[in-house]
Amino acid sequence: MSYDENLKGLKGWLVLVGIGLVIFPIRLGYLSGPLFYNMFTDGSFEYLTTPGTESYHPLWKPLLFFEASYNALLLIASLVLLFLFVSKHYLFPKGYALFLFLPVVILPLDLWLASLIPMGDDPLDPSTLKEMVRSVVAALIWIPYMFLSKRVKATFVEGKSQTGSMDSEQTTN
Repeated sequence: MSYDENLKGLKGWLVLVGIGLVIFPIRLGYLSGPLFYNMFTDGSFEYLTTPGTESYHPLWKPLLFFEASYNALLLIASLVLLFLFVSKHYLFPKGYALFLFLPVVILPLDLWLASLIPMGDDPLDPSTLKEMVRSVVAALIWIPYMFLSKRVKATFVEGKSQTGSMDSEQTTN
């Protein structure tokens, strides 16, 4: 299958994807870095996770480790995706779709876990709701684009075995 050469390249709507991939790790580090650094260095973590303290709850430790691990995974995944994007690797569209889908599942799970801890605060605060809506909208827009766009199919081909794709085309014809 031959694609028009005008469709190849990190142009069109893919520019927005690229900008998002550059901004995401910076934004994540800016928002989460100080939060988790302070939590693990100023005694907050111990206060929340030590039996006998006023704010102790047995779910704090797993929730905080889950959130820190998830944020670290997102940071690493975003950097890997940025590399795949710039190198136009064939795995990028599927990896990016998964990257966009995970928050749609993980954020409600995280919210549910947080709701099990009596905090006095509503876990569904405006910033959390905004983040959930942002994740769903991004997934609804960009996941179909990754699988339906002719530009995506023409651009992300590096690393794909040419003989493997030719063999599979011959067996279907």
